[in-house]
Amino acid sequence: QVQLVESGGGLVQPGGSLRLSCAASRSIDDFYAMGWYRQAPGKQREKIARITPGGRATYGDSMKERFTISRDSAKNTLYLQMNALRPEDTAVYYCNADEARLTSWGQGTQVTVSS
Repeated sequence: QVQLVESGGGLVQPGGSLRLSCAASRSIDDFYAMGWYRQAPGKQREKIARITPGGRATYGDSMKERFTISRDSAKNTLYLQMNALRPEDTAVYYCNADEARLTSWGQGTQVTVSS
């Protein structure tokens, strides 16, 4: 099982930007896809974006406007660039990785958007 470690979260003012990172313990080219999800208090976990080893990205509803997923195979790292952040983006952000019969999740990183 792969270990995934998210970082880059924190407190940011409305309108600000953050870039989240997800470092994998082995080659991210091993996975069918990797993705970013988030979960706000009292809400279900929702998809932000997913990306394949070939770089094909898909986004959840309304996510593509302000969020960009990317990957760096050389660093075994997945990224999420978040712009024009809003208070409703406050959540714990998770990355995951899909491989045969197994989906692995990181522990999450907190993003708080507040003035």
